[in-house]
Amino acid sequence: MRVLVLGAGVVGMATAYYLWRDGHEVTVVERNAGAAGETSFGNAGGLCPSFAGPWAAPGMVSKVMRMLLQADAPIRFRPQASLPQWRWIARWVAECNPESFRRNKLRMQRVAHYSLACLRSLADEAGLHDFDFHADGTLWLFRTPQEAELGRLAARALDSFGVPWRWLEPHEVDACEPALAQRSARIAGALQLPADASGDSHRFAQSLAQLLRDQGVALRFNTTVEALETEGDRVTGVRSSAGRLTADACVVALGNQAPFLLRPLGLNLPVYPLKGYSITVPLLADAPDIRPALMDEHNKVMISRLGGRIRAAGMAELGGYGLSADPAQREMLLRVVREFIPRGMDEQRVDFWAGLRPMTPDGPPILGPTRWRGLFLNSGHGSNGWTQACGTSRIVASLVAGRTPEIDLEGLTGERFGISAR
Repeated sequence: MRVLVLGAGVVGMATAYYLWRDGHEVTVVERNAGAAGETSFGNAGGLCPSFAGPWAAPGMVSKVMRMLLQADAPIRFRPQASLPQWRWIARWVAECNPESFRRNKLRMQRVAHYSLACLRSLADEAGLHDFDFHADGTLWLFRTPQEAELGRLAARALDSFGVPWRWLEPHEVDACEPALAQRSARIAGALQLPADASGDSHRFAQSLAQLLRDQGVALRFNTTVEALETEGDRVTGVRSSAGRLTADACVVALGNQAPFLLRPLGLNLPVYPLKGYSITVPLLADAPDIRPALMDEHNKVMISRLGGRIRAAGMAELGGYGLSADPAQREMLLRVVREFIPRGMDEQRVDFWAGLRPMTPDGPPILGPTRWRGLFLNSGHGSNGWTQACGTSRIVASLVAGRTPEIDLEGLTGERFGISAR
């Protein structure tokens, strides 16, 4: 079949790879000049199935309300005169209860662990090894006794999700990770999560783009998708800034832009952006050799080593589609990193970035066919896009080919929002 993949983030590029591997004639359409130029560019780097879970959690509504007037709050709501935003907030609030949280987390765990296995397999079969991948797990760090108690509760819950873990008392943290010995941050305890990994999603997507170009896949960069074209109940292609592109099937992997493209077809995709920030800092020769990713629970900041760089990312701001980057967030991220890694960073060369995570209100992505024949979704990955990209892309490629995916799709399709196939 001729298949259009709309979007060249890490999700779009992984989708294109699996479709190409199945023998389809694939064209990728992307408005930017290259792959992974937006949300996939500067994320935290963590491949963290152990963390995979919904942002809609018990207690989150009250937490957000308490932080409304906090200047350096890691979570901020900026309500606007936007009906899609308020609909998203209402749906999110309805999911912030224990029963929904457990259901949604189980769904996300299912796809996240599958996805990391898919990424490892893809990297091996395609010979992709230049994206700073390393499987050294995550240390989830708690600074206060109250946070540590919540961490112990979370650890017991991980058993029910089949996630391996080890609890570390404060004196065990430095023995587990000697590079933290010079930290100034006080730690009340930590969870060691050995099933996680780290890697650079931008480099991964760029490598996939080069591989696919070499294999004859058409990469239409600098091309904006303007509308989906239909005949009867079938999507037949797109109208783009480069003209009409026809296909037997289209996969929408457009992140935050997907709802705008789908709305004229009567598909109201409940995806809304949450802005996050990151810094990337080169390491000097005397830098400590940090191996696992570090998750600072107090500040909601993840720190990952990506080759000769440190990436720190965090915060969640719900306030529209703007990409302005608040300098105060840069300084906050630097401060957090210094507290764990007080030396060895080249702070004269800090890259500061802001990006928009395409979030569903309940957490899991939206995958698979729609009411329109030939139209498939790979959308709404939120803050777990890098973790879930290869798994969801393999699932969608299977559905395009008419195969049954390798994992259960319960709770991962548009059916829960009334936008799946008839």
